[in-house]
Amino acid sequence: MDIRYFKLEIFIPESHLKILQKTLQEVDAGHIGNYDSCIAYSKVIGTWRPLEGTNPYIGRKDQISEEPEIKIEVTIKFAKLDETITAIKKIHPYEEPVINIIPLYN
Repeated sequence: MDIRYFKLEIFIPESHLKILQKTLQEVDAGHIGNYDSCIAYSKVIGTWRPLEGTNPYIGRKDQISEEPEIKIEVTIKFAKLDETITAIKKIHPYEEPVINIIPLYN
């Protein structure tokens, strides 16, 4: 099966939405036909518990955190996958950013 596109779901604090948008644009993520910068985002609540050896952006070790976040959805070309993930990780404030990579079959 030939997979040419992926959808990324990226969870990030709302304070970082604009820098993520700019970063995605710079790597040509969200380029669909004659449009670029195509993303969707929604407000969500994320939960996590930092464990031993972590240095969390938000939260305290051994305590469950519950914070508002933004979930970004963007379509990317397969050829841009590695470059896009690297660019996101450079600007993402979390030690372990959640980036879901979903193959698109159409």
